[in-house]
Amino acid sequence: MQSNLFVCCLLLLCTALGEAATRKPKKQPAAEASNTAKADPEPTDASQPKTLARGWGDSIQWVQTYEEALAKCRELRKPLMVIHHLEDCPFSQELKKAFSADNMAQKLARDDFVMLNVVHPVADENQSPDGHYVPRVMFVDPSMTVRTDLAGRYSNRLYAYEAGDIPELITNMKKAKILLKTEL
Repeated sequence: MQSNLFVCCLLLLCTALGEAATRKPKKQPAAEASNTAKADPEPTDASQPKTLARGWGDSIQWVQTYEEALAKCRELRKPLMVIHHLEDCPFSQELKKAFSADNMAQKLARDDFVMLNVVHPVADENQSPDGHYVPRVMFVDPSMTVRTDLAGRYSNRLYAYEAGDIPELITNMKKAKILLKTEL
């Protein structure tokens, strides 16, 4: 009972963090905005990830932005897999460990997909059809269609995957490949 309560609390925390990340900051008056901009230092390289992989698999070629991912998806005629996550979310961390440790998931990602992992919301609202929770995995085919039919096993968070759901994620990755070949 306590473990279920703990898992629920963690899921709610990750959901709240994901929704907080998507909120737009309040606009400041012009005078305050210019003063704040001068006072805030530029981000340093230490605050940036060392690679685009962010721990999800160094042998995979990752793209930097959603727009770049869509262009590559269309150019290479490969499906796009977008992993929405947060660095400080325990569920995201566990999924990352499981995904990076699974040889089949890594091989499929490396060979058959354009890959993007994001820690910030993307402008395409189709990437959050049932909320801005994390971790969330979505597939997009080269016709720019978000594959809402490729969902995980949870009815309340359709595109959520946990560390133990890697076999289901691999199944959906294979479906994304098969659907691509039969529909395009």
